[in-house]
Amino acid sequence: MKAIEIRNKYLNYFKSKGHVVIPSAPLIPENDASVLFTTAGMQPLVPYLLGQKHPNGTRLTDYQKCLRTVDIDEVGDNRHLTYFEMLGNWSLGDYFKEESISMSYEFLTKELGIPVEKLSVTCFAGDSDCARDEESAKVWKKVGVPEEKIYFFGKDDNWWIAGENGPCGPDTEMFYDTGKPKCSSECNPSCGCGKYVEIWNNVFMEFYKNEDGTYKKLSQKNVDTGLGLERINMLLQGKETPYDTELFVPVMDKLLELTPYKENIQSRRIVAEHLRASMMIISDGGRPSNIDRGYILRRLIRRMIRHLNKLEINLNEISTLVDVYKDTLGEMYPDLVLKNKEIKQVIIDEKDKFVKTLEHGQRELEKVLNRAKQENKTILETSTVFNLYETYGFPPEVTKEIAEEQGYSVDLKEIDKLFKEHQEKSKTGSDKKFKGGLSGSGEMETKYHTATHLLNAALKVILGPETHQAGSNITPERMRFDFPCDHKLTDDEKKKIEDLINEWIEEGLNVTNTEMKKEDAVATGAEAMFIERYPDIVTVYTIGDVSKEICMGPHVENTKVLGHFKIQKEEASSAGVRRIKAVLIN
Repeated sequence: MKAIEIRNKYLNYFKSKGHVVIPSAPLIPENDASVLFTTAGMQPLVPYLLGQKHPNGTRLTDYQKCLRTVDIDEVGDNRHLTYFEMLGNWSLGDYFKEESISMSYEFLTKELGIPVEKLSVTCFAGDSDCARDEESAKVWKKVGVPEEKIYFFGKDDNWWIAGENGPCGPDTEMFYDTGKPKCSSECNPSCGCGKYVEIWNNVFMEFYKNEDGTYKKLSQKNVDTGLGLERINMLLQGKETPYDTELFVPVMDKLLELTPYKENIQSRRIVAEHLRASMMIISDGGRPSNIDRGYILRRLIRRMIRHLNKLEINLNEISTLVDVYKDTLGEMYPDLVLKNKEIKQVIIDEKDKFVKTLEHGQRELEKVLNRAKQENKTILETSTVFNLYETYGFPPEVTKEIAEEQGYSVDLKEIDKLFKEHQEKSKTGSDKKFKGGLSGSGEMETKYHTATHLLNAALKVILGPETHQAGSNITPERMRFDFPCDHKLTDDEKKKIEDLINEWIEEGLNVTNTEMKKEDAVATGAEAMFIERYPDIVTVYTIGDVSKEICMGPHVENTKVLGHFKIQKEEASSAGVRRIKAVLIN
C-alpha cells in the first residue's frame, strides 16, 4: 500500500464517520508570528478547540503538511525528517474517548489490516492534575486489545500540549511491534530500542494550561489525533526507513546513479530529505533569508548543497532532482507541478549565492593557514574552524580536508562539541519562538486581525481597487502587512491611509460574520488570500460597509475598541511588494 492510498483511505474512512474533509493549512502560518512553521495538525484549529464554532461542524479530518526544525541536524540517520505529513481527525465538543478509540482501532485493524497482536497502547497514569485514564484502558480492552498490551505512563509520555501553555490533555498512543526482540525484560512502548514504534496519538483535550502552570477545564471536550504518514507507510511496507519507500526511492536512486561514493547513504538521505522539505516550503511561499523561516529554508538548501559536494555530484543536477520529485510527489502535492519552475529558480539562486560563499570561505581558510604557518602551528584551533562555518558557511569537513593536505590537523571531536552547543542554542531559540504559540489569540492579536482588514480596505481606496494582501504577520505588539505596489508610499499617502482607518474606527463599525459556501462568498465580493486553501464552507467577516473578507478570525465586535491606528514604517518587502508595519495605540 502506497502513501497516497493510506491518505485516501484515512480521509474516506473518517468521512464515512461523519467528518468533513478540510484542506491542509499552509506550512507557513498566516497571521501567526509565534511559530516558524505549521508543526502539528491541530495548530490551525486552536480557536475552534477553544470554543469558536467551525463552519464545517464538529467533526473534521484532513492531512496536514508539517515541518519541525529541532532535529534538523539529526537528518541523515534512519528515521529523522524535517518535513512530514500528519493525518488527523478532530472532535470539537462532539465524541470523546470511546468513539475516538473505537474508530482508531477499526481503521488500523480493518482498513489497514494490521493484526491486533502487532498493537500495543499506552494511557495516562494520572497525577494531581488529572486522574488515571481507566476509561481509555477499558475501551481498548472492549475493542480487543489484551490487557497485557495496555500500559500506563505519566505526563512525559502520555500528556500532550503544544508549547508551554494552551489547550492540552491526556492522550492514548498506539504502537506497532516491529518484531525485533525485546532489549530487556523491562522493554515496553516507552523504550527507545526500536521494537515499538508509535504510529498514532489521540489527545483528549479537556484542559487549558495557564501561564502560571495551573490547569482549568475547557468549555468543551475535544479529540485531536495525529498519525504520521511517512512512518505508517514505512511500517506497512515492511521497510527499515522512510527513505526505502516510494516517497524517497526515485530520488535516492538518482543520487546513487550520480555519485561515485556509493557507500555514503547518509549524504544521500540528507540531500533527499532537505530537497523535499525545501520544495514544500517554497511551494507555500517561503523564500531564503537570514532570519526566522527564511533562515531555516536557507539552512536546508545549503546543507543539501554541501552534501551534494560531498557526493561529488554536479550542482546543475539539482534541476534534475527537482523534476524527479515533481514526478514522484506531484499527485500528492499538485503545487510541486504547478510551481516547478519557481521552485527550481529559488533553489538555483540560493545555490549560486552559496557557491560564492564557499569560494569566499576558501579564501579565508587560506589566510588562516598562512597565519598558522607563520606562527609555526600544526593544529588549527577549533574556534577558528567553527568561525569559518558560522561566518562563511564553510563546512568543517572541507576545512579538515584542505588543512590536512597542507600538513595541519583539525580536531573534529572538539568541533562536534561546539556544534552541539550551537544546536542547543538553536533549539532554545526555537522553543522560545514556539512558547505560547498555540494558546489562541489574545486581546491585542484579535484587534490586529481586525485592523488588518481595515488596512486592506484603506489601501484599495487610496492606492486603487487592485491592491490586495500579499502576506501578513501579527504579534501582540504590532501588525505587518505586505501588498503589491510599484512605488514607495509618499507621506501624503501614508497620512491618508491612517486618517481613513482612524475615521472607520471612530465610526464604531460593527464586525459581523456569516457562514456560507466558498463560491457564494466569492460571488458576494468577499476577498480572500489563497482562496484555494479554504474549505468548502467558510466564514465571511464584514466590517460595516467598508470590508468583506473570508477569514478564520478571531475579530473584535466593533471597531471602536481598536484605539488609534499608526503606521510606524513603510518599506520594500521584495520586488514589487511593499510592507507596512503599524501599531494600535490606546
